[in-house]
Amino acid sequence: MFEQIFENVRQKSPLIHNITNYVTVNDCANMLLACGGSPIMADDLDDAVEITAICGGLNLNIGTLNQRTIPAMFAAGKRAKELGHPVVLDPVGAGASKLRTDTALELLNEVHPTVIRGNISEVKTLALGSGTTKGVDADIADKVTEDNLDGAVAFAKDFAKRTGAVIAITGAIDVVVDGERAFCIRNGHPMMSAITGTGCQLSALTAAFVTANPDTPLEAAAAAVCAMGLCGEIAFQRLTEMDGNSSYRNYIIDAMYRLTPAVLGEGAKYEVR
Repeated sequence: MFEQIFENVRQKSPLIHNITNYVTVNDCANMLLACGGSPIMADDLDDAVEITAICGGLNLNIGTLNQRTIPAMFAAGKRAKELGHPVVLDPVGAGASKLRTDTALELLNEVHPTVIRGNISEVKTLALGSGTTKGVDADIADKVTEDNLDGAVAFAKDFAKRTGAVIAITGAIDVVVDGERAFCIRNGHPMMSAITGTGCQLSALTAAFVTANPDTPLEAAAAAVCAMGLCGEIAFQRLTEMDGNSSYRNYIIDAMYRLTPAVLGEGAKYEVR
């Protein structure tokens, strides 16, 4: 299943419009190129709507919000929905400030994203209308573990039913759900948390996968999460004693560039609930 999903990304090379944060914008662009997609970045209001119209999908990331980019996000998001293009919302740091929380909630209600991709604290903030995070990281009290996995799946399914979106909660155990099914994914490596932007890259990657597979957004999002985690595993195996998190970031992008549908199919670690 995941093999064909990834093959579709390679064959279709979807053009993805990203309004994302300036901390990781370059890495997001390179991750899209590595998976076989094509990135374009346009965050000015006078540019964003027109660019959205020529793209296949839209990735909205609120990591470095400002009064210039917020209107562009809403305008691009509404245009994407008018055209039937998939939209991925990454509510970075929702719960950490009023601006982030309010903007994420408004985007959820007005744009109706295809996929919401975030950590458990960010997703809880959207589901409950308020919350707290440790900066842009998940609160340790929220983290998904084997002990609370059933509860996390039930929570995510309920939120998916209410929003109509695929919910992708990423962490040590990833949970990707629609209203009926959940993929519980165990790919990845702890060192991925030592790199800023792996989540941002994953959201861009998810936009490409969903755009290339519009009829199966749940499976496409799950495939993207597996692919990113698998590349984290492959990249870690390449590290030497002289390498650190900067090299690891580059190796993850290299691993995605070298990844094949067959390797993804063999290496994906998931169960369906």
